[in-house]
Amino acid sequence: QVQLVESGGGLVQAGGSLRLSCAASVSIFSINTMGWYRQAPGKQRELVATITSGGSTNYVDFVSGRFTISRDNAKNTVYLQMNSLKPEDTAVYYCNAIWMLKNYWGKGTLVTVSS
Repeated sequence: QVQLVESGGGLVQAGGSLRLSCAASVSIFSINTMGWYRQAPGKQRELVATITSGGSTNYVDFVSGRFTISRDNAKNTVYLQMNSLKPEDTAVYYCNAIWMLKNYWGKGTLVTVSS
């Protein structure tokens, strides 16, 4: 199976930046799709961004160009660069991978954006 470990969360003021990392225990070249989701207090988990093994990316509308998903195959790591953070971005951010037709999740990393 796949283990996913997120890091990079923390406390940041509005307008600041964070880079989240997701390290996978298998080669991400073999993972069709990896992505980032988030779950804010009192809300359902929602998609933020995805990236395929071919490098195709997609983002939800609320990102509005502020976030960038990328990968480093040599490090088996996917990143989420978050700029111009807003208080409404506060959430637990989860790494996701689809591998061998199964869905894997990390334990999440908390991002808190203060006013």
